Amino acid sequence: MIQKDQPPKIGLVSLGCPKALVDSEVLVNKLQKLGYGISPDYNNADAVVVNTCGFLDSAKAESLNAIGEALNENGKVIVTGCLGSTPEFIRESHPNVMTITGPQKFNEVLDSITENVPLKSNHFEAKPSSSYVKLTPRHYSYLKISEGCNHKCSFCIIPSLRGPLKSRPMTSIISEAKSLVERGAKELLVISQDTSAYGLDLRFEEVSVNGKTLKTNIYNLVSELGTLGVWVRLHYIYPYPHVRKLIPLMDPNYVLPYLDVPFQHAHPDVLKRMARPSNNVHDLEQISEWRSINPDLSIRSTFIVGFPGETESEFNFLLDWLEEAKIDRVGCFKYEDVSGARSNLMDGHVQEDIIEDRYHRFMRKAQEISELKLKEKVGKTYSCVIDTVEADQLLCRTIFDAPEIDGLVSVPTSQTNHHVGDRLEVKIQASSEYDLTGELVKY
Repeated sequence: MIQKDQPPKIGLVSLGCPKALVDSEVLVNKLQKLGYGISPDYNNADAVVVNTCGFLDSAKAESLNAIGEALNENGKVIVTGCLGSTPEFIRESHPNVMTITGPQKFNEVLDSITENVPLKSNHFEAKPSSSYVKLTPRHYSYLKISEGCNHKCSFCIIPSLRGPLKSRPMTSIISEAKSLVERGAKELLVISQDTSAYGLDLRFEEVSVNGKTLKTNIYNLVSELGTLGVWVRLHYIYPYPHVRKLIPLMDPNYVLPYLDVPFQHAHPDVLKRMARPSNNVHDLEQISEWRSINPDLSIRSTFIVGFPGETESEFNFLLDWLEEAKIDRVGCFKYEDVSGARSNLMDGHVQEDIIEDRYHRFMRKAQEISELKLKEKVGKTYSCVIDTVEADQLLCRTIFDAPEIDGLVSVPTSQTNHHVGDRLEVKIQASSEYDLTGELVKY
């Protein structure tokens, strides 16, 4: 039972991508600054915020289930996030939610909380906790540099949910990055919907950063982040020509030789139907050029199989392209219609059994490439970070692996003086399809 003299507590359910997780983190800390407590469970919460995902129909279903669970377990529920952009859809299933808002509507969420779960005068007078609540482990943090997207990909509704590109001021990003490092972050994961386009909406305005006058663009931002003495990892990089300028900045100790590039497909006709801002020939040329500048560069990407109209020939083209490109880390989505996406209305929807078959064929090819790429690392020594400490081993990541989505390095050890976030030098002893095993060289 909640003590009456204690401030109200708010629970939080966060769904979806890292960009949504950042929004949840912002909301939690705004609540804490107001004087609210944060509850780890339904029972002790005076209300629950569900930060939803609405990108795919499967994600919408997961969000609706989470809202239903929160209503059943608590009863006072506020919905925000991407699915919140379609309040009628939510109320069809859950008419009793208190408030529904879209993504990043922090003030609206806070207004609903203060109205439905008001603070007492003594709660306002009490000094809010000065600690910063993180929803990721202490040793790494997501750093969101912009919101929204200017692209009109036919399978995507993000622009309608989050609006056009809105870049954050570079001074604000640098300030947040410094604050995260001061609080213990040893790795900054730069995220946005279109990281390469950073600053475009601001017309690359000149600003003063650390005593220098710099244009607001991704090159200058990454250059400044690279001076903070921590790992900087770049996600969601569209393969624009100017990305080439980023490659010389990459160093194993700072801006990591790692690019997360969402290619989505390779066949020119499929890319045209997707309305993607890339083409296969150009992408292969860029990959080759990037690797010529930095041979250690690791590339992660995601692809979609079974897009409307995708023929067997177009799919095989993708497999051949993947073989040539030798993408280091690969994720794959099976196409599904998304309410509001233009691709829903396209002719030639691929049968589900064919999509399933192509998915498994694609992943087999990706696995073959991954296995070969990882074998090349055997015998070499890499800087790694500890993510998990177990009784008989350390689970680490190399500079080539992002948390939660890429592979791990298992390091057997009987030593007990290791901690999550520590950096190690690890010599790779063996490899599998996706992971590595190594031995400790230097601590």
